Amino acid sequence: MIRFWLALLLLSPWLLWQAKRTRATTPRLPEAGGEPSGQSGDTGPVLRLLVVGESTAASVGVGDHQQGLAAHLAAQLSRRHGRIVLWRTVGVNGIRAAALIRHLPRAPETDVAIISLGVNDTTGLTRRRGYRQALAELIAELRRDKADLPVYLLAVPPMQRFTALPRPLRDLLGWRAQGLDRVQQDLARTLAGVHHLAYPLVEGKDLLAGDGYHPSEQGYALIARTVADDISMP
Repeated sequence: MIRFWLALLLLSPWLLWQAKRTRATTPRLPEAGGEPSGQSGDTGPVLRLLVVGESTAASVGVGDHQQGLAAHLAAQLSRRHGRIVLWRTVGVNGIRAAALIRHLPRAPETDVAIISLGVNDTTGLTRRRGYRQALAELIAELRRDKADLPVYLLAVPPMQRFTALPRPLRDLLGWRAQGLDRVQQDLARTLAGVHHLAYPLVEGKDLLAGDGYHPSEQGYALIARTVADDISMP
């Protein structure tokens, strides 16, 4: 942690220039359109899936929520387990963990919740202690009406592999992202019914949207396949 802040201090003029240039030259894609909910499958027991978080939950990178993470994950779970999956996604592009709680729906009918956060807390330099507290409060809010709700934390993406970001900016952000993801892993070990999900390697033209930063539809499908491997059916 001390090394990170020392490196940040020493490189701050260069990093600030890189950050401003990247922000100015990288296309800012909108959140997806269409209904942020749907159904996969038409036979079997009903599973109610909720995905909440930042741009990945907002399906940034595709035109419609039907092409995004929640829809692809619902399709995977339905196909693998013979379930009707009713899905809903609540995402806000650019949001941090502490602010997301204000956007959560009251959803006592949820059977499985997925949280996808960390990139904006990484770029915003949220401290680990603050990130942990915000995530814990977020989980508690999701469980307000269902104390044993299974909650899955999707790993913070490996930002050191975000080739749309220049070096050394992406190396420092990757270092910081790993630190926040360790917070998520610790929460998964500490809180009953909370699980950590690996984030697959999303690289290459076909898997990335036009900004070279967010997943394309194929990228979301890849994430969904990886995530579905580690979700246990309630």
